[in-house]
This record gives sequence, C-alpha cells and structure tokens, in this order.
Amino acid sequence: MSALRVVFFGTPDFAAESLRAIHQSAHEVVGVVTVADKASGRGQKVNQSPVKRFAVEHHLPLFQPEKLRDNEFLESIRALNADIFVVVAFRMMPKILWEMPKLGTFNLHASLLPDYRGAAPINYAIINGESETGVTTFFINEKIDEGNLLLQAKTAIGDDENAGSLHDRLMEIGSKLVVETLDRLSEGCITERPQPQVEHPKNAFKIFKEDTRIYWQQPSQAVHNFIRGMSPYPCAFTTLSINGESKGLKIFSGKYELLPHKREAGKIELSKSELRIFTQDGIYSPEEVQLEGKKRMSIKDFLNGFQSLEGIQLG
Repeated sequence: MSALRVVFFGTPDFAAESLRAIHQSAHEVVGVVTVADKASGRGQKVNQSPVKRFAVEHHLPLFQPEKLRDNEFLESIRALNADIFVVVAFRMMPKILWEMPKLGTFNLHASLLPDYRGAAPINYAIINGESETGVTTFFINEKIDEGNLLLQAKTAIGDDENAGSLHDRLMEIGSKLVVETLDRLSEGCITERPQPQVEHPKNAFKIFKEDTRIYWQQPSQAVHNFIRGMSPYPCAFTTLSINGESKGLKIFSGKYELLPHKREAGKIELSKSELRIFTQDGIYSPEEVQLEGKKRMSIKDFLNGFQSLEGIQLG
C-alpha cells in the first residue's frame, strides 16, 4: 500500500474524528479546510471548529476560506498536489474544487445510501423507527449525496437509543471506514458502483425549529421515536400552559405504554413525580425535560418546583 496525500474538508466533531483517524494512519494529511471562525453567544465569543482545533494542535496546514471559489484559495490547494480529497460534514463544494485531485473526492455520509440523503440522516433514521443504519463513503458529483458508492458499514439501532448516542457510534464507525476507503483506493482494490435507483427514497431534510414540535395525536411509539430522534439536539418540544402563560417544554427522554383510553390526545395527568401525556393509543411519560428559560432536569425535579400543579396543561 502506498501512502496517499490527503486534503481534508470538515467542520464538527463528527468530522474531527475522521481527521484524527487519517492523521494516525499511513496516509499524509497535507491540508485541512474548515469553516471560518464565528462569533456567537451572549458575549460574541469567537469559536473555532473542532476540525480547526485538531489541525492547529497537530500543526497541519490550515485553510479557512470565506469563498471556496476564491482563486487564491484554489491555487493554494492545487499546489498541495494531493492524491485525494476527503469530505466529512462540510458545505457544498464547487466542481472546480472537488474534481481537482487525480483520485477524486469522496464523502462520508451517516446513512446507508441511497436512504436518507440530506442534512439529518441520523435523526430521521430514529424518527422513522429504523432498526439498522450505517455509514457510506462515496465519490462526490454534481448531485447532493448521489455519487458512486465506495464502502458501507452497518450497525443496529437500539430500541431506546437517541440521536446523540447513535451520532457518537457512527462517528467512530465512520472514521474507520474513511481510513479503509483510503487504504483500498491506494491499493487499487475498490470498485465504485452507482447508487441503486429508489422510486420513493427516504429523505433526511434539514431540520428547522418548526419541525421539532411534538404531535401527540400520533401513536405512542411514533411519539417516542420522534423524541429520541431529536435528542439531545435539536430536541423535540411541546407547549406547556402554566396558569395561562405559554412556555416551551423540551423533552429529551421518556417512556411509553400502549393503553386503550377515551381521553383526548394531548391531555395530561400530573402527580408530584410524573407527567403522563395521552397519545393516540396510550401514554407517554417524559423523564428528562427543560422548561423555557430553565435548565435541563429530571421530570421529578421539574414537578417539585411547583407549589401547586393546578393550572398546568399542554398548550
């Protein structure tokens, strides 16, 4: 196996783990491209991406272009004479960039393509009640997440697993798959193949705030899957009315039971230790919540914070 010269493109922790794996492999990281530093939060503190922090710590050549079509940036990347580009959780790249290396540019995606193309594959795999998911490496082309497949690795999804724990497992599995893809490309023993044509593909569109509201009219298991698929981020929410004042209530986890009833979906029963919310075919009991303006806490601590539970209902 010959070592490949790699330029890595990525931003969050999910990407940084793949960068770490490549850096520890036989291949050489000759450049790292990540997002420009951003000011955020109340104090407008300048934050660096996890990929940048790793690159700086390990003295890797770093690029943070505002525009990927900038001529100076393109010439700097071309001068690195890379064999291949690796992309993990980065933005859209222009063709002039991804067609630059002789072996091409491949991406790591957190699903078993062609299922769950898009920005939120981990969330939607859980929301839709899948029992299995995985990661895929594929060559980038003009269409989003539709390039030729290279390698895939599968993993089971636990019945009560949330998006956070699945993210962390796929991050590890994906980093190993990235290195395996590089190894096999360097040996010339990998055959790319077109993605299967699917009449009704399962999509994973970007999640916006309005997409995170819980609809209690659904079956209990669908509610449960939605909440764990949104946890811990961006987090599913419902609206709580407290003495006529409406506040958002994020729900991070809970349990459900199938129970025939004649109550209206969305109605609640309260005690000092439990909040029970009626669904289409049963009851959902939140276990960890966060009221708007408050910290995250157990449902028992949340309910104990009220002198009286009268006047509390779902909005």
